[in-house]
Amino acid sequence: MKNPSVSQLEPNQLVQGVFLVQQKEVRQKKTGEPYLSLVLSDRTGDLDAKMWDNAQEAMGTFERDSFVRVKGMLQTFQNRPQLTIHRLQPVPESEIDIADYLPASKRDRDEMFAELRSWIASITDPHLKALLETIFADQAVALAYRTAPAAKAVHHAWIGGLIEHVLSLCALAKFTAAHYPDVDFDLLLTGVLLHDIGKIAELNYARSFGYTTEGQLIGHITLGIRMVEDAMRKVPGFPPALRDLVVHMILSHHGALEFGSPKLPMFLEAMLLHQLDNLDSKMECMRAHAEKDRQTAGVWTGYNAPLERSVLKKERYLSGEAAVEAHGPAPSEAEPARPPGNSSLLASRLQDALRRDS
Repeated sequence: MKNPSVSQLEPNQLVQGVFLVQQKEVRQKKTGEPYLSLVLSDRTGDLDAKMWDNAQEAMGTFERDSFVRVKGMLQTFQNRPQLTIHRLQPVPESEIDIADYLPASKRDRDEMFAELRSWIASITDPHLKALLETIFADQAVALAYRTAPAAKAVHHAWIGGLIEHVLSLCALAKFTAAHYPDVDFDLLLTGVLLHDIGKIAELNYARSFGYTTEGQLIGHITLGIRMVEDAMRKVPGFPPALRDLVVHMILSHHGALEFGSPKLPMFLEAMLLHQLDNLDSKMECMRAHAEKDRQTAGVWTGYNAPLERSVLKKERYLSGEAAVEAHGPAPSEAEPARPPGNSSLLASRLQDALRRDS
């Protein structure tokens, strides 16, 4: 792993390292001069960064998805870490180990795929079992399925995230299907394994996580249905009624029209699939947001748009940090580091305020 990693950085630390540019924007100060607003990342997390000075010279030397070597100071702004970049230069990809920059599952992906195979083997319905075996017999599909993230950013956004999310749903499906005796477990499990299969074509994860052109134009629901219906045609005698149920589960798994589902769930297995998918994604989104925000002081994270709330850092709260927070921020948060050469604290604060507003 490269050094330092994003997760190891602390406020008021001088940072020198190589990072992947996740986002790049050229903005203007009130003076009309440009500055760079960046999101830098490695496999441990991402970091807001600003280059206030000499941006004109640097902006044309790199693009989004480039690797850059930066030197700067990490400070706290609006209770979040922000890197002020003093120097920046592009780094050739030949000098980079891409594994240092893409987050990946902590589980072995081949072991996860073997577990997925065992779930398929447990299915008793011959048509559903044949469908799944046909799909995953394609080596390109099998490789992509155990490599792809489950999302660009919201949940399980790492290499191997898709299959990790699906295996979590398999366990939840087994538990809940036993609780609701009218649920057909074979059908539910098939929906679990296939509901997000279109993401192997929707998402691009070669450098950073984003969408393919096909993904932007069509989306993973329609892409998944194409793949599944193609496979169904290869299964002799696949029942049309069963086909419609499987397709409906893929179409409706987002649960609501405003969340991208062309149809609402209309039978037990479709409804349960949606609820389990929503549960697992929200739980992981909340867990990851609290973990990612651990550099920020206090017991509350910043606002999370998908969750529509801030998240309590439970361990910090239980440890008594809330009592410290009630008496105001720590000195390192209340008083930004004074830039060299400023003769007064007032001048330092004014300069910092003007820079933040520019």
